[in-house]
Amino acid sequence: MKDLLNKKAPDFNLLDQDGKKHKLSGYRGQPVLLYFYPKDMTPGCTIEAETFQDRSKEYAKAGIVILGMSPDTPESHKKFCDKHKLSFTLLADKDHLVAEKYGVWVEKSMYGKKYWGVERDSYLIDKEGKVVAQYQKVKPEEHPEEVLADAKRLGLTK
Repeated sequence: MKDLLNKKAPDFNLLDQDGKKHKLSGYRGQPVLLYFYPKDMTPGCTIEAETFQDRSKEYAKAGIVILGMSPDTPESHKKFCDKHKLSFTLLADKDHLVAEKYGVWVEKSMYGKKYWGVERDSYLIDKEGKVVAQYQKVKPEEHPEEVLADAKRLGLTK
């Protein structure tokens, strides 16, 4: 994870689960939670997405946009959204270029085997596009509530 606290969040232009393009700069004027996750349909990523979905009305009421991002394709995101009834945007960073800009494309290890993948990190971005909170190796069950609490504490909510 790059230390982007109090710095401008790197912009991007990516497709969502419906093939629509999204630029981070297009969300100026609204706080954004940008959360990176490793892979659609995996246990931890499903728990995190469902927990965000469970809190999505609170996020909407607070005026915070939820953007999830992984190296999966828009088609994979669509299946994930449909299966778990997700109402927020998932972005396809297929070449992991955005993950690299944010420092979340890291070498990992499982059962002694090394590989590259996305670390479960998040960034809370204010209305001007500045990172005001960052979260590393988050716990999927607790993270959505933690972000809402920080957004309120930082005065980002409506």
